[in-house]
Amino acid sequence: MWRDMERRSERYGLPFAKPPVFPMNGLKAARVMTAALNEPWCGAFARAVFTAQFARGEDISTDDVLRQAIDACDADPAHWLARAREDDIKADLRARTEQAQEYGIFGAPSFWVRNELFWGDDRLEDAIAWAER
Repeated sequence: MWRDMERRSERYGLPFAKPPVFPMNGLKAARVMTAALNEPWCGAFARAVFTAQFARGEDISTDDVLRQAIDACDADPAHWLARAREDDIKADLRARTEQAQEYGIFGAPSFWVRNELFWGDDRLEDAIAWAER
């Protein structure tokens, strides 16, 4: 897996650093993302978290790393870390996780297009073609 990620990173000109621990506990990051789904910066936050973990090998389970990722999006880290601890966000993430399980999603990225599951970034073109049929 790691060598494959190195090759793909090289192909796309992306930095890559194998995280010292994998898998990392991404629950806090997932809760922040769930809280921020309707914010214009949520995509930038996702990229910041992935960059922290896979380009710099940082521990995304720590508040410090998440603060930096939120701050890089010009959002208030204290507000969003607190929001991520609220019961409604925890319940929303649980519900979304259960829905993903019902769909058969088992990893990222996954694409669900008209009752068909496509998994992996190398399947994006297939998912688009299926959607255009």
